[in-house]
Amino acid sequence: MPDLDFEHQVGGRVAGVDEVGRGPLAGPVTAAAVVLDLACIPEGLDDSKKLTMRRREALWLEIVASADVSVAHASLDEIEQLNILRASHLAMERAVAGLMCRPDHVLVDGTMVPRGLTIPATPIVRGDGRSLSIAAASIVAKICRDRIMVDLAQQHPGYGWETNMGYGSKSHMAALRNLGPTPHHRRTFKPVHNML
Repeated sequence: MPDLDFEHQVGGRVAGVDEVGRGPLAGPVTAAAVVLDLACIPEGLDDSKKLTMRRREALWLEIVASADVSVAHASLDEIEQLNILRASHLAMERAVAGLMCRPDHVLVDGTMVPRGLTIPATPIVRGDGRSLSIAAASIVAKICRDRIMVDLAQQHPGYGWETNMGYGSKSHMAALRNLGPTPHHRRTFKPVHNML
């Protein structure tokens, strides 16, 4: 289970940052930055992928009620122009910039620190399962991006985005072949590019 070891090591006001949506064939990439109130940490924070949808929703409500939370995105155009890694880093930079109070240190899920971050930062591999701040950010980012994809699914029925969230599931790939790409598909991603 994630804990506060990394937060205590760096000290001060610490933001956890995570992104979701690097792998899908459609939709934006979304990042969240969360500064937890250490006196009021929601019970059961963990890597969003390990939690049920209902549990994520409940924790999301607790996180936004008690923490400094910021969510940001990189658009489809930015993903196409920059590449997915740079776009996800851009979303992370925007999320940190959107916090109400500037953090003293940022804990970033992954192996790299976004180059545009002007605040001291530490990358943590599998951070969403090791740091409570990053776990909270993973939950917020997942909830926000999932809601975007459910909304887009209503505008573009048939691709199953309300359940596959834009990932290349069998049903999504079949719909891509039968219906063709939408304006929300990532044209530089191989499965979509090959169909064009």
